Amino acid sequence: MIDYREEIEETIATLKRGGIILYPTDTVWGLGCDATNPGAIDKLYRLKNRVESKSMICLVSDFKMLQQYVEEIPEVAYDILKYAKKATTIIYDRPLRVAENIISEDNTLGIRVVRDPFCGKLIKKYKRPIVSTSANISGKATPMNFEEISSAILEGVDYVVNLPLPNKKAKPSSIIKIGGDSVVKIIRK
Repeated sequence: MIDYREEIEETIATLKRGGIILYPTDTVWGLGCDATNPGAIDKLYRLKNRVESKSMICLVSDFKMLQQYVEEIPEVAYDILKYAKKATTIIYDRPLRVAENIISEDNTLGIRVVRDPFCGKLIKKYKRPIVSTSANISGKATPMNFEEISSAILEGVDYVVNLPLPNKKAKPSSIIKIGGDSVVKIIRK
């Protein structure tokens, strides 16, 4: 069993300073920051060279944390997450207590309950959601392993988590949007 304590402490220190982390998620290598810190989110948009109208997602540790950051979770979301075979991000209406510059213009936010042990422990100890976006410059291919991450990204982050990505064949999460009328729309399989 891997001891994550040192990596979690270093990562949390970076997040508290408003820094950007490069870390292995339950899908691909991700870039992240504190989802409640608008300055850190601005910095992440600049690093990715991404327009702010193209939103990013947040990661939470469990359903209890999810409930703290969404005004109302449709019942169907619990079923989707319970039976999903792969990492699944759901776009929710009316997010709460996150920085405004991570919320889409239509007042929605994609949030994923993590399955990865490191991410789960990190977020649980930090007690706040963290941003997750692929570790690439906007418009470039998503790196599927650490070796494919560009030098611009590596040089632009404040901390690189020193852990391997457990699943060598990881793919980005599925993305599902649940409308106010509980209509489910698949955005990305």
